[in-house]
Amino acid sequence: MLDSSWVDRQPASGGPPSPRWKRVLLKISGEALAGGREFGIDTQVLVSIARQVKRVAATGVQIGIVIGGGNIWRGSDAEAKGIDRVTADYAGMLATVLNALALQDIMEREGVVTRTLSAINIQAVAEPYIRRRAIRHMEKARVVIFAAGTGNPYMTTDTAAALRAVEMGAEVLLMAKNNVDGVYDSDPRKNPRAKRFDHLTHLDAINKRLEVMDATALSLCLENRLPIIVFDLKVTDNLERLVGGEPIGTLITSEV
Repeated sequence: MLDSSWVDRQPASGGPPSPRWKRVLLKISGEALAGGREFGIDTQVLVSIARQVKRVAATGVQIGIVIGGGNIWRGSDAEAKGIDRVTADYAGMLATVLNALALQDIMEREGVVTRTLSAINIQAVAEPYIRRRAIRHMEKARVVIFAAGTGNPYMTTDTAAALRAVEMGAEVLLMAKNNVDGVYDSDPRKNPRAKRFDHLTHLDAINKRLEVMDATALSLCLENRLPIIVFDLKVTDNLERLVGGEPIGTLITSEV
């Protein structure tokens, strides 16, 4: 369990901080992979993510990644244009597989041993998601990318991230945003007076309808007392500093 004190963990020798957690789940939105583009994949963003993950993995932290697909396909938008919701959601799952394969390739080029596990059966390009297999990969210091969401329509990749974090026994869910450094009471890109929260409870986020993640995902985190940290992945050392214990972004816990 993560406390809310945000105390840095410094070794007695005065060297770099030891990792705050043993196992984490990192959620990356599909939109973040587009960089400054309207859609598609910016390979420089993938390289930045891969190098950040590599540095954190080198400290001994076991890392799982859930990746979205909004840079390629958004099921809600497709449904609004008349496409069947279930069909649109399955297409969105395939979009996450494309992103996962792209990230896996860049990660391996950077020297990070990576495995992609898919919640839908697509064995020609990814291993099937099996919980015990995923845990074993992580125990062997392999970064695991979870693709295809939960494998079910009507479920977002936020819900998939919360579910995989609980299944993997992750100590924290790290919600990486693109150019947004935490949770605000309104959209900071539209309201320059928006207030950023340093700490919230899961119930606060649900009751205030803050755009952290969908209500199903938040409820799952609340039920399992899983801490969430929302931070900006665009700052290239944020992930490393966060895992080292620095107070970055917004912390969401069950405790007040």
